[in-house]
Amino acid sequence: MADILDKWAPGPNYGPVLEPTHLYLLQTELELHPILKGVGMPSFVFNLATGSSGMFNASDRERDLPFTKKREPATLPRVTELTIITRLSPWCTTVRNESGVTLENVCGQLWTDYGESFITEAEFEKIPPRLQEQVKRTASGHQANGAWPPYASPAPGVRYRRSDFLRNMMCVF
Repeated sequence: MADILDKWAPGPNYGPVLEPTHLYLLQTELELHPILKGVGMPSFVFNLATGSSGMFNASDRERDLPFTKKREPATLPRVTELTIITRLSPWCTTVRNESGVTLENVCGQLWTDYGESFITEAEFEKIPPRLQEQVKRTASGHQANGAWPPYASPAPGVRYRRSDFLRNMMCVF
């Protein structure tokens, strides 16, 4: 009797890892991992403000579940590069891994692009004033030392993370 292998199981045994040019030339459609599509239970939760990830099961709210699928491929066929574009943000995220982009790579690059990258002064100036105030309040709420009172703006010259731009938007896959 043959063993059945989950098609999303981690490992190098899924054919070649395609570069963007090969993917285009072959006219192959990518299949996203079910976690990235938000299909199935438990749900995946990733916090851009802290970089923490985990699984959430609505039927067992008292227990956090570890994110055990992080080494699984993010797409099939596997690709060396994946670009993430969303309506929620003016920035795109490009995830690269020569061995094939995994869910861990996606989380790591999202954390780098949003949790560790700052909004430039030019970008911040283009944000409408009302949204600027919301970003400032969110940034003050994210201050680890709690030095800012609620609804107060951080001191001038404070840099805002890209995750502050997203404010309280939450995406649960």
